[in-house]
Amino acid sequence: MNDELQIVRWGIMGTARIATRVSRAIHAVASAEAHVIASRSGEQAASWGAEHDIPESTEGYQALLENDQLDAIYIPLPPSMHHEWTIKAAEHGKHVLCEKPIAMNASQAEEMAAACRENNVQLMDSTMWVHSPRAREMKQFLGSGQLGELSRVTSAFTIMLNPIEDELRYDRQRGGGSLMDLGWYNIRATLWAFGSLPERVLGSGQYVNDVDMRFSATLWYPGDAMASFDCAFNLTRRKWLEITGTEGTVVCDDFLAPWDPARPRYWTHDAEGDSKEHVSEPLIQEECMVDHFCQIVRSGELDAHWPQITIDNQRVVDALDQSSRSGKVVEMVPSSSP
Repeated sequence: MNDELQIVRWGIMGTARIATRVSRAIHAVASAEAHVIASRSGEQAASWGAEHDIPESTEGYQALLENDQLDAIYIPLPPSMHHEWTIKAAEHGKHVLCEKPIAMNASQAEEMAAACRENNVQLMDSTMWVHSPRAREMKQFLGSGQLGELSRVTSAFTIMLNPIEDELRYDRQRGGGSLMDLGWYNIRATLWAFGSLPERVLGSGQYVNDVDMRFSATLWYPGDAMASFDCAFNLTRRKWLEITGTEGTVVCDDFLAPWDPARPRYWTHDAEGDSKEHVSEPLIQEECMVDHFCQIVRSGELDAHWPQITIDNQRVVDALDQSSRSGKVVEMVPSSSP
């Protein structure tokens, strides 16, 4: 890392569509620099780099890791490739921001986190919304006691996909399926709200060629607390979240990304039906994520929360997939910090 300017130099591993948004965020953050783009095709890397203002390009992912000028790697590859390249990046001393789902299963996620920890580099998945000012404000409200006892978290994330344009999401062997791709966010919202893993889960998927097109889930927490969500590739766009306590409710109808970026809003409702709209600072959540990641890198102190929450997220995905395919409730084992 450039010690004088404290600039975190980034390499981008692949030219997936999401990389356009994240590279834009890296450009926008003062402490970050998008330095190199890598692709399996040198021509593709050069073309993409020219289009997105990346000064250097390289053919092949290994060459990216061998670049001593880079501090961090962003990995937007298919989930089936995350395990291999995260571990290789860690072994080359690179901090890793990896697209979600973090891996194909929790065992892979644990191995990725261990490799990063052993090589003293940060691992974080790119669940963006949790880094936004709105998420921070909602979390503060949850902790204020105004909801009473937290009892219920309900969410939905559904979209309409073109099976030709989005073929990766229809390939289970590469990490496809609505649970892995979309339900990841619903699970993160549940973990974020409750602050812990559920005790047991029940999942139900509707499958086409072994890929869940729709998925519904129920998650049980201690006492009477519960969570539920649905996600789908073949329903109109929905991205809402409701968190309910014994004395009030928090509602966000676009928790993944605001419908109007200039007005990131949410509502609070009390037991008498009185409601209030809250509008948060309109910062771009991709930039918030990159800035937060760079702060960790620059501090020299790893944040164990991020690899642990991504492992827990993957563990719930695995349990729900197992439940759906077996038709049985699956018990969860409490997570243990490394």
